[in-house]
Amino acid sequence: MSRYVEGVPLNCNRLEARAVIAPLLVVGLLVAAFVGFNIGGSSTGVAFGPAVGSDTVSKTAAAGLMTAFALLGGYTVGKNVIRTMGGEIVPASKFTLAASVAVLFFVGLALLVSNLFGVPASTSMTAVGAIAGLGVATDSIVWPVMGRIVSWWLVAPIAAFWVCAVIGRYLYPYLDAKVPLDSAGGVIERRYAGPVPYPARAPGAAMKDVVGVVLVVAIACYMAFSAGASNVANAVAPLVGSEAIRPNTGVLLAGGAIGVGAFTIARRTLDTVGNDLTDLPLLAALIVETVAASLITFLSFIGIPASLAVSATMSIVGLGWGRATRTTTLSEAAGAAMAGEEPTATARVDALAADGQGGSGGDGTETQAVPRIGEEDPDDLAATELFDPATTGRVIVLWIMTPSISAAASFLLFEYAPFF
Repeated sequence: MSRYVEGVPLNCNRLEARAVIAPLLVVGLLVAAFVGFNIGGSSTGVAFGPAVGSDTVSKTAAAGLMTAFALLGGYTVGKNVIRTMGGEIVPASKFTLAASVAVLFFVGLALLVSNLFGVPASTSMTAVGAIAGLGVATDSIVWPVMGRIVSWWLVAPIAAFWVCAVIGRYLYPYLDAKVPLDSAGGVIERRYAGPVPYPARAPGAAMKDVVGVVLVVAIACYMAFSAGASNVANAVAPLVGSEAIRPNTGVLLAGGAIGVGAFTIARRTLDTVGNDLTDLPLLAALIVETVAASLITFLSFIGIPASLAVSATMSIVGLGWGRATRTTTLSEAAGAAMAGEEPTATARVDALAADGQGGSGGDGTETQAVPRIGEEDPDDLAATELFDPATTGRVIVLWIMTPSISAAASFLLFEYAPFF
């Protein structure tokens, strides 16, 4: 069997090798930029949708902040994920330039398929699937590392669900009463120091509203940081693993592509704060973003590629479920279970539609108006539909299917295509 270096047989002379590698590198850089471009388009809507939808920041400002904080996340924490995906799942020596281009192609293909179905794919899971297919085909996969990644894929959504469930049951109504965030419009206005614009407090705006605006923007920037930390590796880890580019160069390439996506196609996703899956109140959206971003930042710090979309979705479900369980106390639920009876109240996942029920809440003096656990009326928690089971089922199926298809296609390519 012929031996290969960077996807080129050893019996090729240097000129022939360069003639093959140069176009491959260009293709690899273009595919990496395409992946980053799509990540910017989708992640900007997720991170800054609530801020833009509440008139806190403009689309242009959201794109600029997304670019800056995604680069910061990629440059600091994201390098750990690049290291894992570029040389720990399979040895870096297996990432020939041709193999790197193939892996990136599968990630781009997954993005295309998910966009056709209207579902945000997990690029991290899809990229890991493609790398795993390479490892199995070449008998070089490091199973302990792969097992650790898959274990965190199972643990992270469960953790997101339960953290938000606890918040929804015990804290959310009180936060709703104290921190009304239905709209942040009219709080900040644009002023100019010569030709340079700067934000300023609008006349008559209360300080609590200004604090709310700062909170909305800060959490959006944190979400952008998390997205960069997690997703930069998806665009460039194979190229870094093949030593075609350096890590810092990869971060700049991916961050720049994310920025281009943020300033272009993200403008459409920013038009809609909600989507088919959920229509969250602003406060609930910020809680979900904080929990999901914290979880993904932690996983990125320890080098685990994980899905921000999966964690955010499970946070939504957990927050709504926890909010709905306030209709029943733990003792009532335990007594009904021991007696073999149906619970006296049904927990409904659309319970977050009761946002605002804690009274005016502007100064935090009316938190006593929040009903205690066990005293809430289930009918008051079902104003609108928050959670669409059919849509969620389609999302989960595609989240499982896209990395599976990526892994299978990658295995077949690397097993039966000698060039790769």
